[in-house]
Amino acid sequence: MKKWLISWVGDTDHRAAEGQLARGVGPIAAALQSEHFDAVHLLTNYPHERSSRYFEWLRTLTSHTHIGLTHVALISPIDHAAIYREVTAQLARIQEQHGAVDRTFHLSPGTPAMATIWVLLAKSRFPARLIQTQTDGSVLEANVDFDLASDFLPEYLQRSDARVNRVVDLPYKVPKEFAGIIHDSKVMQTQIARAQRIAVHNLPVLILGETGTGKELFAEAIHAASGRKGKCVPVNCGTVSSELINSELFGHKAGAFTGANKDRKGHFREAEGGTLFLDEIGDLPLDAQVGLLRALQQKEIVPLGQSTPVPINVRIIAATHHDLQAKVIDGTFREDLFHRLAVGILQLPPLREREGDVQLLADHLMDLINHDSAQAPEWQEKYLSASAKKFLQYYPWPGNIRELNHTLTRAAVWGRDAELSVDDIKDNLLTLGTNRPALALTPIGQGLDLDGFLLDIERQYLQQAMETAGGKKKKAAALLGIKNYQTLAHRLKKHGFMVEDSD
Repeated sequence: MKKWLISWVGDTDHRAAEGQLARGVGPIAAALQSEHFDAVHLLTNYPHERSSRYFEWLRTLTSHTHIGLTHVALISPIDHAAIYREVTAQLARIQEQHGAVDRTFHLSPGTPAMATIWVLLAKSRFPARLIQTQTDGSVLEANVDFDLASDFLPEYLQRSDARVNRVVDLPYKVPKEFAGIIHDSKVMQTQIARAQRIAVHNLPVLILGETGTGKELFAEAIHAASGRKGKCVPVNCGTVSSELINSELFGHKAGAFTGANKDRKGHFREAEGGTLFLDEIGDLPLDAQVGLLRALQQKEIVPLGQSTPVPINVRIIAATHHDLQAKVIDGTFREDLFHRLAVGILQLPPLREREGDVQLLADHLMDLINHDSAQAPEWQEKYLSASAKKFLQYYPWPGNIRELNHTLTRAAVWGRDAELSVDDIKDNLLTLGTNRPALALTPIGQGLDLDGFLLDIERQYLQQAMETAGGKKKKAAALLGIKNYQTLAHRLKKHGFMVEDSD
């Protein structure tokens, strides 16, 4: 197994290269002079020019030939979370590209926060030997005699019990990066908490959900919370022709195909250092899936018309409304690519399952509509009547937030009065009120989910009955042949409808 030395470059190392030390060559050079390593991986948050000069000096001082230098942008060299995020990304990349290696972490260079992260990682996710350089230039083993599981975690968990008791009563606070996702429902709070946790890890994310549930909004928020410095580049895989998708993603050289008159970078290189959001990933052609798999596995792409690969530093967030596992079974989506993407999975709920969110979203969208139309000639500010708001709650919104937004926009434009009524909303639905077509039967043996199908039918009849009854549960129960309206209330709650205590 090959021996790797992995270390931050510290101020003492730089000053040694600049001739500012009275004696010695600095911690890293001392370690390389004391023993041989098959590879050396150095991290620096110092200015590029200064660390590059150190790197060249170090190569002339030692016989080690496989030395690499990676510049890491840290807002603060004492930010434990940022240091942890950057170091784990580097270690994961080494492990993925080179397999198992015999790691040695150097504790002396860098800040105490950097040394702390080396110790924690060596005792947990990335087992490693620890060394440190003495002031006289000698290099010693750093024996940290505690076991993370048996010595640290029990005490931490005991403290956590008290911490949880203090925190559970605090009001829910939306992380600032996710503030644009309007919600109040518990189901959305859960998904946002999951998204915030996965954001800090440099891992692929797969966002699942029906059309219009806000998948791109989640991707942008995850990118903002990740700390990655590059852009978030969105690509809708379903809108690019199969003939051009490889060029769009991976780029091409001039002359690679007819019409390729000049070089094209492609979306991967446009997203360098940032995030590539691949929406509707289920529509990606099979040949493009091969290139995407290579990008995930080997961190490199090959532009069309070029033989040499190009290294990349891009995080992938993919999204789809398709059942990818079903597409794997029918051979239209690669199984190995599915497993590469499905590391961090988020399941965004449809609007009908987000209890309490419809009115919140409707008010927010009406504010946006009024703001965007304020300069239009003879615009009259619009607002929703109480009965219109109640209708919005009960409607199932098969197109989710996108359908809600478009419906409100049409109603605001075409509505004659400042107050939008139930009829204004119904008149601007794409499928109007109770005249919606019945659910089509799925043939047996072709993906039939009987429980889900029956739930959809129940939801449709509950919706129609509540609309016809004007929101009165007793009347709606009678229309459905339900003898006890409390049974109706229970069923309404099960499907996410807002139910008032009084009838």
